[in-house]
Amino acid sequence: MSVDEPCVVGINFGHDGGAALLTPTRMVAIGEERLNRSRYSPGWQASLLYCLRAAGIGLSEIDLVVASNYGEQITVAETGLSHLGIPDDRVRVVDHHLSHAYTAFCLSDFSHATVIVTDGGGNNTDTETYYAGTPDGLVRLGGNDPGRPRAGAVGATYEAFTEYLGWNFQEAGKTMALASFGDPTRFAATLFDVQDGRVTGRLDQTHARGVVAYARRHGLDFGPLGSRGADQRGIDAAAHLQAEVETALCALVLQNVAEVGYDNVCLAGGVALNCVANDRIRRLPGVADLFVPPAASDRGQALGNALYGLHQLTGELPRPLFRSDSLGRTYSDAEIELTLRRDPRSGLVERRFVPFSYRRESDIAACAAQLIADGKLIGWFTGGSELGPRALGYRSMLADPRTVGSRDALNNRIKHREPFRPFAPAVLVERAADWFELAGPSPFMLLAPAVRPECRETIPGVVHVDGTARVQTVDPAVAPQFGALIAHFEKITGVPVVLNTSFNDREPIVETPADALATFQDSDLDALCLGDYLVEKV
Repeated sequence: MSVDEPCVVGINFGHDGGAALLTPTRMVAIGEERLNRSRYSPGWQASLLYCLRAAGIGLSEIDLVVASNYGEQITVAETGLSHLGIPDDRVRVVDHHLSHAYTAFCLSDFSHATVIVTDGGGNNTDTETYYAGTPDGLVRLGGNDPGRPRAGAVGATYEAFTEYLGWNFQEAGKTMALASFGDPTRFAATLFDVQDGRVTGRLDQTHARGVVAYARRHGLDFGPLGSRGADQRGIDAAAHLQAEVETALCALVLQNVAEVGYDNVCLAGGVALNCVANDRIRRLPGVADLFVPPAASDRGQALGNALYGLHQLTGELPRPLFRSDSLGRTYSDAEIELTLRRDPRSGLVERRFVPFSYRRESDIAACAAQLIADGKLIGWFTGGSELGPRALGYRSMLADPRTVGSRDALNNRIKHREPFRPFAPAVLVERAADWFELAGPSPFMLLAPAVRPECRETIPGVVHVDGTARVQTVDPAVAPQFGALIAHFEKITGVPVVLNTSFNDREPIVETPADALATFQDSDLDALCLGDYLVEKV
């Protein structure tokens, strides 16, 4: 990297903290939780050091640092960056929602777009905002009524129901999965009104107490607090929520598209991770195309900050060619070998010691495909880690989609997840339309199309109860190792699909070879493909 190339760092002071380093030719980003191994962690210090090391530069070479948070916006002085020797004139603070909008629009292929941000809360009172995205930049055109309580937001409502059902508000994906098992018509009360591009929700308090009050006002029985999918009333409440959210989001998108005038749509904010709603939005007659960045939630704040900063620094809106969420650093064979030799310099912390053997494979993708076809559950570690919350073939656990046995084994023995949560299919992009009702690519696992009826019995391990699947399309030109694995699996089985889930067990997704080996030892995985090395228990 040339020392003359402008360099910007973005950092996030909120939950899902992290850092990103951006130049016109380089993009590195990591979440703090991947390094400190604490889920949803705030912080950015370890992430900043990681990005600097990956880029091979020092603090003095950074031209601009851009920070964000949520709630009341911080000041430049409150960032504390002066303690690192970074003067205030090299620091900027950006609005939370504007950062989300930069992530969504700059990483898309659209020259013009309607950009919509929906989350649990940004700075001040923002929960839903919308922008016009053009080659000149982003212009905010509107948002939620600043006088409406945060409890009435789409994101805050989803958080409240998630807490009512017994989970952390960050675990909205569980509520989305549970909803498919319920009856969305059981409860007739309306949750949202959408008028003039503004959402007004019916909850008047945040958290689970807001759901309790809403149910009491409307005479609804959502079952006991904390049912976690064990009570049909709670399951139907999740279905009611999901249906109401989809209706509200569709109305919000169509009204904003009509006002902005661009029928390409970019979504960001935590609500944009709702792949079921996204799939409905992409099929709206007023939407030409849809883009959602893989790090749509606050995990993407640092990257949005850096994109904003590069725009401010150069005057040119950054439009990097974005085909992969693999924004982490890669690990060399030497680093992998240090881990496999259990060298203290690798950072290996063995939660449970299990003897293992390892060998280098000439074609690790072919080896992995055969293991999966033989019914093995494997860990797959290659390239740089994903920034977003979903593993996309760089830090994954893989299994055979042709049987529900592999799905159940992953849920019960390895991931220790709720049985109602589905696993995702990763399919070769050129074969996707043969297996799923999908007109274009879905590289970031952010759509949930229907599985074609004639294919459902062939890949039952990745078909949700409603006949859908959270599809990831894989382009071998973008992800050569993962693409090769799926191609080999198709040669063996005739099925161009593998079951893909994140490489973790109730912890953040693994980042380093040491993380991968420790999780492999501490789990019932049959094998680990660590770079070009095959690791097996003995």
